[in-house]
Amino acid sequence: MSLETSQINELHWLMEMLHTIDVGLVVLDRDYKVQIWNGFMENHSGLLPREVKDKVLFPLFDEIPEAWFKRKAESVFLLKNKAFTIWEQRPYLFKFQNYRPITGAADYMYQNTTFIPLMSATGVVTHLCLIIYDVTDNASHKKDLVQANKELAILSQTDGLTKLFNRTHWEHCLQAEYKRWIRSQNPSCLVMIDIDNFKVVNDTYGHVVGDEVIRHISGLIRHHVRETDVSGRYGGEEFVILLADTTLDNGKVFAERLREEIEKSIVKYNDIDVKYTVSMGIAEIDNSIESYEAWIEFSDLAMYRAKDAGRNQIALHTNPVA
Repeated sequence: MSLETSQINELHWLMEMLHTIDVGLVVLDRDYKVQIWNGFMENHSGLLPREVKDKVLFPLFDEIPEAWFKRKAESVFLLKNKAFTIWEQRPYLFKFQNYRPITGAADYMYQNTTFIPLMSATGVVTHLCLIIYDVTDNASHKKDLVQANKELAILSQTDGLTKLFNRTHWEHCLQAEYKRWIRSQNPSCLVMIDIDNFKVVNDTYGHVVGDEVIRHISGLIRHHVRETDVSGRYGGEEFVILLADTTLDNGKVFAERLREEIEKSIVKYNDIDVKYTVSMGIAEIDNSIESYEAWIEFSDLAMYRAKDAGRNQIALHTNPVA
């Protein structure tokens, strides 16, 4: 075999390999015209090499932001160094459909891309090579993991029956609000709620109906609170609501509106209708409250005064040193 024949064979093998490898390979000249377009690009774009040869890249793929791409490419031409873009920064360079069976839920192929300078024999960068990697599986798995971690975080903060915050989380929020008050002195109220005669409900209708009552009041609480409020389950049939940036008077208006709606409500379970009421205590943070635990205690004491006064009403904690 002659040297010339051997070199031709090697070139053929090289071109065959570049055409069949499972990554995208595109070579652009200084005017961003396509010079090489391998089989991966052909298969995913539906465009044959002869259809893109010597054509400017951007009109062919309008999803590629031209200004961004040129800034990236010109730094490669100028500095003669590689550059990269990953799917977390930009999900894809070429908007190819995703056909991978494992990650069929992804609409488009997630891609990492390497920009490689191609130099002439004189050391001048004359062309730009793009290597496009399909990272859909890894990206989808990572996104699924992030979502799963978010859901686990929510579950770890949430009471299962009520879907309100559990005690660990709302106490953490209350502690943070207490520290904020020390710095800002902005008013905030803690509302303590207890279902009146809840034991009678459980003893009369059973715990299944009791749970339905708890779910019902939880839904009303979620409906009435603002996004900035923190509502949680204290334990059993007791609940708390932290009303940030709220005075005692405004907290009472909020609580009275909630109390009235609860009083008018009927909880239906099969052929059982249950009416119930609540007692509430409200404590506004002030200089008589020396810790977030004391804040809980004062709102709790106010709530028990409401019960002692006949239930289905609201009692307020007042600052004894004001």
